[in-house]
Amino acid sequence: MVIKWRNRALPAAPLALVLLAATGCVSTPGTSEEEPTAQPSTSVARSVARVCAKPAAGPAKAPAGAVTVDPAVAGDLAAKTKSSPPNTTFWLGPGKHRLEPDRFAQVIPKEGNSYLGAPGAVLDGGKTNQYAFGGTARNVTIRYLTVQGFVAPQNEGVVNHDSADGWVIEHATIQNNSGAGLMAGARQQVRASCLRGNGQYGMNAYKTGDPVSGLVVEGNEIAANNTDDWERQRPGCGCTGGVKFWAVNGADVRGNWVHDNRGTGLWADTNNNDFRIEDNVLEANDGAALIYETSYNAVIRNNTIRRNNWVEGRKAADRGDTFPFATVYLSESGGEPQVRARTDKIEIYRNVLENNWSGITLWENADRFCNSPANTSTGDCTLLVQRSDRCANPAIATAPLYTDCRWKTQRVDIHNNRFVLDTSVVDCTVKCDRMGVLANYGSYPDWSPYHGERVAEAITLKQHNRWHDNVYLGPWKFVAHDPSRVLDFGQWQGTPYQQDAGSTFRARDGG
Repeated sequence: MVIKWRNRALPAAPLALVLLAATGCVSTPGTSEEEPTAQPSTSVARSVARVCAKPAAGPAKAPAGAVTVDPAVAGDLAAKTKSSPPNTTFWLGPGKHRLEPDRFAQVIPKEGNSYLGAPGAVLDGGKTNQYAFGGTARNVTIRYLTVQGFVAPQNEGVVNHDSADGWVIEHATIQNNSGAGLMAGARQQVRASCLRGNGQYGMNAYKTGDPVSGLVVEGNEIAANNTDDWERQRPGCGCTGGVKFWAVNGADVRGNWVHDNRGTGLWADTNNNDFRIEDNVLEANDGAALIYETSYNAVIRNNTIRRNNWVEGRKAADRGDTFPFATVYLSESGGEPQVRARTDKIEIYRNVLENNWSGITLWENADRFCNSPANTSTGDCTLLVQRSDRCANPAIATAPLYTDCRWKTQRVDIHNNRFVLDTSVVDCTVKCDRMGVLANYGSYPDWSPYHGERVAEAITLKQHNRWHDNVYLGPWKFVAHDPSRVLDFGQWQGTPYQQDAGSTFRARDGG
């Protein structure tokens, strides 16, 4: 699905954590149920999962009862998997393991199988094999294994290629593959792993049919993905980043270090719901740290977000774009009580955003709704309307379809965050200092009931989107209603916007 930045529609093992050096005090991450503190954190230090440099070592000897896989025999892993019963444990000895030299050769696990890598065990696709592990077997475990050199096609993945359910990927290194390093099924757990240098995504959380549910992504290092630069190959494809989530219902994304990805760090796109994104460090990604798009109900808290969006934000500014390109971007996404989740809003709190290209933007494309030709999530409708053809004239102009046919940016609560901007660090003079809530002028298609400024008025003043009790250090500006309305802090707090009650603003302190 395509990112919509502007007013147009474009066609359980312990985790090894190491403290990053940074200014400020060390913060103590909250538990998942604790309430926000009264004041924003002053810290920009957080423990991160530095697992790529020092991956955990697997067992040096085969565990009792395990089948030993010989790296000197090409195809040994696939052959022994085929000949062994379900629930077998395989131990891959030290060295480089290869499959048969056929692009479709792959390992097809059986239910309950476990694959353990010895120190130095690598499964290498030799730039020939497309997939490492596929099939539909449930509850497969892969630990301590490096998987590299596979050439999956665009939008496909190397590990768990067929998005089987219940897989556990732990202490693994999945690197230097084409496509996505990893796909995802329901109840999948990805922990303490290195997802690095893959051609499209570190992980593509997508499954045909039922949505992925109960996904856990914890303590991983997700770095330098999208090496094939798919947005350049196919401009506007919306198909890149560290991790892409599609129609995931229930995800806990915590304690990850997401950095230096070409494009977006974390991107949830189209009918995701019930996310908790917490205690992560998101830094130095070329694009936004986080995009939450046409999705519902999330808690985004206790994250350290720094030095993101310098490449894509600057590129937009250089071409004269006036849109507030943000490092945290909510596009047609909000809280929806009708969709069951652990929260009925999007709450963004106790985060530190430091020296990113702009801050948080809440956006709605007035022309993008279910059954509109401008809906780039082709064929998808909102979670409130099952059939797209119901969102048609004249019924769409009346309740409840008038509201239910839209993905609405509503019920967003942004509070107790710390926003720091030093323009000398970001190396900018304009357009890197924006916080925004806005929409475009609705005009398409001709039967749309959302023409004119009604969506811009709704997102700005009527849909319960609030900033409050934040701290701003640096020369921040605020965009409301449309890109032409750039406000200072006093105007932002004043009528009619009345934003950031209880917040503090010190323009000179940011640098």
